[in-house]
Amino acid sequence: MSDTFRLATRSSDLALRQAGQVRDAIQGRRTDVELLHVQTRGDRLRDELISRLGKTGAFVRALDERVIDGEADAAVHSLKDVPTEVPEEISFAAVTERAPAGDVLVTPADNTAGLDDLLVGATVGTSSLRRRAELLAERPDLTVEPLRGNVDTRVQKLIAPDLRTEHERRVAAEEGDVDEEFDRTPEEWFDDLTELERSALEREPDTEYDAIVLAEAGLRRSDLYDHPAYETHRLPRSTFVPAPGQGAIAVTTATREARETVRDAIDHPPTRVTTTVERTILAELGGGCVAPIGIHALLQGEHVSVQVRVLSADGDEEIAASRDLPADRHAAAAREFAAELRAEGAAELIEAAKRENAPDESDEPMP
Repeated sequence: MSDTFRLATRSSDLALRQAGQVRDAIQGRRTDVELLHVQTRGDRLRDELISRLGKTGAFVRALDERVIDGEADAAVHSLKDVPTEVPEEISFAAVTERAPAGDVLVTPADNTAGLDDLLVGATVGTSSLRRRAELLAERPDLTVEPLRGNVDTRVQKLIAPDLRTEHERRVAAEEGDVDEEFDRTPEEWFDDLTELERSALEREPDTEYDAIVLAEAGLRRSDLYDHPAYETHRLPRSTFVPAPGQGAIAVTTATREARETVRDAIDHPPTRVTTTVERTILAELGGGCVAPIGIHALLQGEHVSVQVRVLSADGDEEIAASRDLPADRHAAAAREFAAELRAEGAAELIEAAKRENAPDESDEPMP
């Protein structure tokens, strides 16, 4: 390892913020850290393929390849994106202390209602199979449409229609096309917008969303949780069970020296235990990102409290269970719990989801 510690990261705003947290922690140990920006396959794929690539690590593989090749000492990942099968040269050097793991419903500022109050047939955006199924299980009347992009891009797609309408009203009033008065000119109104709103105003989204669903952790790390242009509503984790690893950051390495540098700086043992349980159950169920599966664990003294929800794509069917597992044998207990879930019918739901989301002949081949 050279005098400079090199961290591989995606180039999205959220990824850079996460890598920045890791960099700052390591630099605090008197080590110079450099970020290596890497474009991943997930960054290049068209929207409709993304849910089919979880098992291949669409946002992960390119980063770990830099580590294996020696171009980087470590790679920073959102743990929920990391496949349960990783190259044998790679190890988890650290799992950071978890941010809030749940999902939030985001609505325009003029709509302060939560999920239960959305109008019948309302359009909600998400490209997560899990979130789609959990939404439909609660509100089968909703129209769930794909939504992809970085965190700020997704929020901009939500607020863009209202901003464009407001801008058009103000311009029409100034030009005398409508009998309406405003206390500010369109230019003054625009100058008062935030950078996020200005960027949204330039968008012409294909779909108008009444709400979108995002991870709370991503919004908070992007400094976008509280904003005057929209409202955030926490969704209950009892029904919107998060994805395995959601809210945690993982750092992978290929050498002992790099592993020790990272582990000593940022590893959080309680989060490592809970995410190990979640990922072990996911691996045993074999769902990856091609099936709607929520798994969330919480360390409570000598036990790990786990909640699992496996659904059909339309939310009509599900296998759900919770269990307190002994912390001193959490991995083995997680495997046993997963075996019980498979026997109860989770395996059939997952296989059906795999068939439904299998790529057809026109899809881009896997690497």
